[in-house]
Amino acid sequence: MNFLIKLYKEGKLQLVEPSEEIKEAYLHKSSKSLSSAKALLKIGNLEDSVALAYYSMYHCLLALLFRTGIKCENHTGSIILLKNVFEIDNKNISNAKSERVDKQYYVDFDVSKDETKQAIEIAEDFIAEITDFIERLNHNKINDYRNKTNRLLE
Repeated sequence: MNFLIKLYKEGKLQLVEPSEEIKEAYLHKSSKSLSSAKALLKIGNLEDSVALAYYSMYHCLLALLFRTGIKCENHTGSIILLKNVFEIDNKNISNAKSERVDKQYYVDFDVSKDETKQAIEIAEDFIAEITDFIERLNHNKINDYRNKTNRLLE
């Protein structure tokens, strides 16, 4: 957890007031990113579709973090928190992040329509899982997750 402690010391990971409003804003961004990913798939812009499928997942993750009062300004840090604080498998979002980086920044990667469709399906499943998780949060669970985060940063 040295990486999380480093982010904390740099001010890029903080405990903040839990926010229903910011959670809703990120869920809205998540939904818009997913819609855009689907639209881009239809017109054949596969690289950007893959990127937005990832961002739909990432924005949903940020919704969870802000709902529990955790602010993390680092993609990798947020993904680590998903596993180590909430005990949710982060493999799919980690893979989606890698795919986004490969498809957006490098020219020697090809992406197929089937791979893009699969990326969108994985994003939809992830969003459904995280949204359900958020809906089941209560005051006690939020406090437990904040305390767990605090312990990781000691």
